[in-house]
Amino acid sequence: MQENKPVLVVGLGNPGTEYLLTRHNVGFMALDVLAGESTTWKSEKNALTTRVDIDGMRVILAKPQTFMNNSGVAVLALMTFYKVPLENLIVIHDDMDVAVGNCRIKIGGGSAGHNGIKSIDANVGREYKRIRVGVGHPRDYDLKIDPADWVLGRFTSEQMEKITTVISDINVFAEK
Repeated sequence: MQENKPVLVVGLGNPGTEYLLTRHNVGFMALDVLAGESTTWKSEKNALTTRVDIDGMRVILAKPQTFMNNSGVAVLALMTFYKVPLENLIVIHDDMDVAVGNCRIKIGGGSAGHNGIKSIDANVGREYKRIRVGVGHPRDYDLKIDPADWVLGRFTSEQMEKITTVISDINVFAEK
């Protein structure tokens, strides 16, 4: 993390009420928790943004409004506008390879087929922090549905309880 440079925390999701509480939108859900209820979001650079203090640091929170597959367009525009170095970018997103209720942190790596991450990697590079929120995989539940349909589906009430807990515990500055 570069000191005295802006920190940009991006939550991935899709805009629109039809995607509101889907598995693919856990990044948006996490930002809502980080921002708090009284936060006002503004539209800029193809994203909804707000500024908050986290652990004494001023942080820009952003929800790209370009739809998941083009998230990198908004991320690049925000990083350029605010002069955010790559190591000060933190992306929160869903991950089917992590069990519901768990969270993993890593820097860099591949996209594991996640189109939002592919878009960000193509636009800004790979060496940024990723907070991967587990949404499970349909095979974990012996379901034979397309993974794309899975991530666009809604959580069960039991899964939502676990998701609520894990996103409430996210520390964007944690190392692992």
